[in-house]
Amino acid sequence: MISYSLRCHKGHEFDGWFRDSAAFEQQSERGQLNCPSCNSIRIEKAIMAPAISGTKKSMRSKAGEAKQMRQFATGLRKYIQQNADYVGPNFAEEARKIHYGETPERHIYGEATPKEAKELIEEGVDVAPLPPDLDSAN
Repeated sequence: MISYSLRCHKGHEFDGWFRDSAAFEQQSERGQLNCPSCNSIRIEKAIMAPAISGTKKSMRSKAGEAKQMRQFATGLRKYIQQNADYVGPNFAEEARKIHYGETPERHIYGEATPKEAKELIEEGVDVAPLPPDLDSAN
């Protein structure tokens, strides 16, 4: 995985994680990247300082780190919503069907109770919580 500092044409900066540099280029050319702040698809790599081992700790403020985490969570949520099928309250049932090969494999998201989520994990079904919708929490 490689992390890039990205910037949209409106100047919003955020981080993006990619399998490799070619994955960034492919997603960029296809218009699959979007700014978590304004949803612009005009995205470019921002200038990055190289990570050099043995230097002083980053001077990045806690507020800056919190902003980056918020942007990452927002971007991840949008990516999932754009690239997975929403199955609503049927999430546990659909996840099991996919896990046991009863239905074609695909990415899904939806709702599950804590009990259902625990049971899925105990069965070995690959699940993870969706980041919260931070924009609607304000």
